[in-house]
Amino acid sequence: MAMEEKPSPSLAYVPAGATDLDDLAAAARRCQACDLYKRATQAVFGEGPTPAPMLLVGEQPGDREDLAGRPFVGPAGRLLDECLEAAEIPRDQVYVTNSVKHFKWEPRGKRRLHSKPNAVEIHACRGWLEKEIEIVRPEVIVCLGATAAQVFLGRAFRLTKSRGELLDGAPWAERILATFHPSALLRMRSGDEEEYARVRRAFTLDLAEAASVVKFRSQRSRRGRARPSASL
Repeated sequence: MAMEEKPSPSLAYVPAGATDLDDLAAAARRCQACDLYKRATQAVFGEGPTPAPMLLVGEQPGDREDLAGRPFVGPAGRLLDECLEAAEIPRDQVYVTNSVKHFKWEPRGKRRLHSKPNAVEIHACRGWLEKEIEIVRPEVIVCLGATAAQVFLGRAFRLTKSRGELLDGAPWAERILATFHPSALLRMRSGDEEEYARVRRAFTLDLAEAASVVKFRSQRSRRGRARPSASL
């Protein structure tokens, strides 16, 4: 199944012929293809090497990411890094991004709580994701969570039925695999410890399954928008 054929409104902001991720990220900061930019601090673009054998795509940046301007730098990002290491996936050789580039939130006292983006907002942002994939040229795409998976595999896709399966990734990559979003694991951490450990193992095995169809270079890869070594 493919992404919708209807052009994404964000394509009006994507520079024609763009081949550099830094230029693309700068252009994304001016995007007003949907209303999410009005409440977000900034657009949060992807990071990683170009090209990259593996591309990880989540739903949207969270509160920490919105403030820092970088993807997966909060608690979910730290958990993702730990599971990538456990799956023996070189973190500096994967590209990480989100389907939606602006943080959608609702107030809860002084906190800003995640609010799921709707189909219109996801479609409005799709032009950026398509261009990232074109530049990064991944061999395998890992969808973190159902929202990201449905961008590629259609709204009928169910994570409960097809999680961890290597699927045909054409035209974006050789393979696509959908798994949990690390934030889902975080929500389980304060509950049943055995269940959390089981799901974390399953998530790590899913990452390893995705990695089984690519070869990572032993040396550090040439970087596009490289993730700095110091965490925020």
